[in-house]
Amino acid sequence: MRVERSVLLPCPAPRCVQALQTPQTMCYVAHPMLRFVPLSPPTWPPRWEAQRYRVAVRFFGLLPMGTQQITISWLDRSAEFGHFLVEMQDHGCGTFMSRWDHTITVQACQEACRYTDRVDIAAGLLTPLVWLFAWCLFWHRQRRWKRLVAHGMDLAARKWVGGSAGGCRARQHGPTRAASRDVSKD
Repeated sequence: MRVERSVLLPCPAPRCVQALQTPQTMCYVAHPMLRFVPLSPPTWPPRWEAQRYRVAVRFFGLLPMGTQQITISWLDRSAEFGHFLVEMQDHGCGTFMSRWDHTITVQACQEACRYTDRVDIAAGLLTPLVWLFAWCLFWHRQRRWKRLVAHGMDLAARKWVGGSAGGCRARQHGPTRAASRDVSKD
């Protein structure tokens, strides 16, 4: 089954892609619905690299949802389409799903950008439930993207700085634990 949702963000497409390249942005836009804890490698990189990551997933930070493989790749399709268009792909799987092929597309639309989440899901008998969950998750993520853009794509302006509520604090490169504590209720 497929879920696809788009939103128009009032920011330049290259700036959106720049933010998309950090695990901290993933954690921020998923918060508080999902919390990710890196397992392999055991720390978040400063930027996503084209490789496989294994993470533990918690629903609202409390309910364990097993593990998920995140397999990142990037595709710049700008020359093909004649305008800025970049895709981040995650060909992953997890405890409850055999396939989670998630593509995030960012394309230029005048002074803004269109951000699209599209995922193809296979989870056996659980597929309809995972489909519903993905639809809700993408709605939530895109709402959080709007907040992030409204604050200049600056996680620090959100008083979040990779905070623990998003699951990125304890195991990341960057600020110390004291310097990156969560002081907001986003």
